[in-house]
Amino acid sequence: MASHSTHELQVKPFEPSSLFKVVILALIAVGVLSFGLGLWLSEERTWTSYLVSFFYFSCLGLGGLFFAAIQHVVKAGWSSSVRRYAEAMTSFIPFILFGGLILLLGAKTLFPWTHEDVINSSSLIKAKTAYLNIPFMATRIVICALGWFAFKWFIVGNSINQDQSGDHNLTLKNVSLSIAFIAFFALSFSFFSVDLLMSLLPTWYSTIFGVYCFAGLFQSTFAVLALMIIFIRRAGLVKGYVTVEHQHDIVKFMKGFTVFWAYIAFSQFMLIWYANIPEETEYYIMRSQNGWLAISFLLLIFRFIVPFLALLPRGLKRNDNHVIAVSVLILVMQYLDIYWMVYPNYNDGMIKFGLQEIGIFMGFLGLFLLGITLFFKKYSLVALKDPRLHEAINHHVTY
Repeated sequence: MASHSTHELQVKPFEPSSLFKVVILALIAVGVLSFGLGLWLSEERTWTSYLVSFFYFSCLGLGGLFFAAIQHVVKAGWSSSVRRYAEAMTSFIPFILFGGLILLLGAKTLFPWTHEDVINSSSLIKAKTAYLNIPFMATRIVICALGWFAFKWFIVGNSINQDQSGDHNLTLKNVSLSIAFIAFFALSFSFFSVDLLMSLLPTWYSTIFGVYCFAGLFQSTFAVLALMIIFIRRAGLVKGYVTVEHQHDIVKFMKGFTVFWAYIAFSQFMLIWYANIPEETEYYIMRSQNGWLAISFLLLIFRFIVPFLALLPRGLKRNDNHVIAVSVLILVMQYLDIYWMVYPNYNDGMIKFGLQEIGIFMGFLGLFLLGITLFFKKYSLVALKDPRLHEAINHHVTY
């Protein structure tokens, strides 16, 4: 395919409108007010709402860094022009440390293993107390959050510094850094998922729970990337560097991880159903009562079947409005999935949704958008001096 001529290549500075800035501040304000009012109305429901939203946006921030790291490891050229959007998503990672420490304030409300009577009532829980205790959990959260922040600082920092220096060695440094991050991420995110979600039911366990959470993380990450690419292209901020060809590949990955999520979800359910061990089956029994069975089927239909079929045709992967609809659906289902993992353990197992859930989610959304906005205001929308940028400019999808 012929190279693009220079007059077709353009990157404009990102300048959010005054209305957009007001919306971000309003979202954060609503989140803070909802959290404060929620604690007065119901501590249990407020902390569960906080946990769902905190884990949701932590996944998106980490997903951005994981995507960027994978591109460095495989030395991908096609994605060098869209990698900056994933790097922008990592702006939420600093909030993980502070958000995690705030979450610990609600540990007594959230985690049954923090109560002596619960520990004494089950030999299975008592056997896990060497791991399940607040000091050790706090240590793990701090180590994970600081580790993720350090890798973000160096990997994203090298990419940004290259915009100024044009030093190709920074790209090479990011390869080894990304390999180290992926190894660290595999362990740390598993601990993070087990601590924040699986330990809510301390008698239950699943050996692939971390992988299940990762599948949702990466599927939703591609949904955000697809939305960002469409927004940037429609706004006319980038021309030539980011095209429908890049959108096509991001959407293909989104479809691929839609299948991967379904595979892991089925594997976890099938093995537990087949083994029929009481300590394992209680998890799915809780999610088949009090209306949760309907939520389970909603996830099956709208997180797997509908997105999979909707993203099969080649032409629809390149249709902006279609991709927006499917991406939003996946992001809604990601929230519902985390909600499904958390809420059956509380409120007598009943489905609850209202002020706390909506308001606190809006607050975290405001923080997420604030991080991305500040990132794009400060840095270029494209890594203009990346040595593989020419591959992205000439990228063309043939299938």
